[in-house]
Amino acid sequence: MLQVPERYALFIDNEPVAPLSGDTLPVVDPSDGSTFAQMGRGGGADVDRAVRAARRAFDGSGTEPAAGPWGRLDAVDRGRLLRRWADLIDANREALARIESRDTGKPLGQARADAQALARYFEFYAGATDKLHGQTIPYRHGYTVLTLREPHGVTGHIVPWNYPMQIFGRSVGAALAAGNACVVKPAEDACLSLLEVARLAAEAGFPPGALNIVTGLGGEAGQALAGHPGIDHISFTGSPDTGRRVAQAAATHHCPVTLELGGKSPQLVFADADLEAALPVLVNAIVQNAGQTCSAGSRVLIEAPVYRRVLEMLAGRFAALRVGPGRDDLDLGPLVSQRQQQRVQDFLSQAHADRLEFAAQGTVVEHAPAGGFYQAPVLVAGVPPAHRLAQEEVFGPVLAATPFDDEAQAVAIANGTRYGLVAGIWTRDGARQLRLARQLRAGQVFVNNYGAGGGVELPFGGVGSSGYGREKGFEALYAFTSLKTVALRHG
Repeated sequence: MLQVPERYALFIDNEPVAPLSGDTLPVVDPSDGSTFAQMGRGGGADVDRAVRAARRAFDGSGTEPAAGPWGRLDAVDRGRLLRRWADLIDANREALARIESRDTGKPLGQARADAQALARYFEFYAGATDKLHGQTIPYRHGYTVLTLREPHGVTGHIVPWNYPMQIFGRSVGAALAAGNACVVKPAEDACLSLLEVARLAAEAGFPPGALNIVTGLGGEAGQALAGHPGIDHISFTGSPDTGRRVAQAAATHHCPVTLELGGKSPQLVFADADLEAALPVLVNAIVQNAGQTCSAGSRVLIEAPVYRRVLEMLAGRFAALRVGPGRDDLDLGPLVSQRQQQRVQDFLSQAHADRLEFAAQGTVVEHAPAGGFYQAPVLVAGVPPAHRLAQEEVFGPVLAATPFDDEAQAVAIANGTRYGLVAGIWTRDGARQLRLARQLRAGQVFVNNYGAGGGVELPFGGVGSSGYGREKGFEALYAFTSLKTVALRHG
């Protein structure tokens, strides 16, 4: 079993190392607001140390491409290491889940699902390492032309606090499978599980420098990583504003970036929908992880003939939801921080001031510690499409319900935000399913389901302010490689 220390170091070259400054940051339990550990406050010098370690692992001295212990490893051997890592994670998933639950506040059952998903990511990419093929291209007589997919080299990964293990898995798993060496900067609000997972990587046999973790503040370690000239590709998940700054920093050395920046995802419920199947999914899509999910179904658009009926059914389910400490494994845990709690309350205060209808609200259990960052889930009805609650990402358990009259209006409302990450369609009409799937502006569209259980294999990403590039599945492997064309003239 993994042990939770009181002080966490950085992880560089397969070793726990103190930040060069010696400074630390408090690790806070969102369930009661208490500090239960300290993590290293890494800075620019620590990021540089980690990038140099990754570079040595990838290409050794730098004089010969791919000459380091990781860079010269055969693809099949990379796959075997990833599979051993997945097995170790699976063997330790209960301990990892408990660390994740305490660090983020999420219910223990959801943290267990995250640990299982992390193992699944590495299992998937373990099987893909030797299947990342190039092509031969028919060309002129006397030529043979082929393409090669080569790793970028050293990749940077800035991982948010809402799903540390899952997002680490989908980003780092693909990058390592493609042959890159990685430097990871977790969010300061939740990083402990990733430090433990990194130690399991060393136990699995990954060479020093293949994976490095630098904890710290976004404005210090994160900014240093995004702008480091030794980074060949950046993967970032977070807010649009921070994503813009990451992209600008990376652009100073022409570093490509994959951005996943959140959403305001709609679910469209038509009068012919199977409501009994839809209702539990509609609720779970906004309350999972206390609504702190980029792809949360935070808007429900309901066809006018069934609007009041669906609203009443949703209200009954919302009223039954319970919120409490993550260890209690209720429907929702606390929000990750006091800052996030205040953000959600600000949205609700504005909705109240604008006289929107609060159709239902869940309950924070009586024994929840007073210092915790709790927020009962709220169903707000009759939300105008232009209202802040329908346009901006709350990142909390708040569902905005809006009626529509016909398909055209539904699509206009659904597409009427700056985001475009995920959308859901609930209808039995097959023609409508395909028609709307093509019209909705989103990176993923689900018909009569939502989220597809995480879908490790399913490419994920958005358009507009939801970002660009794709993670998960084989598309992620392509993003973590450069395509080289080789033309041989042989007569």
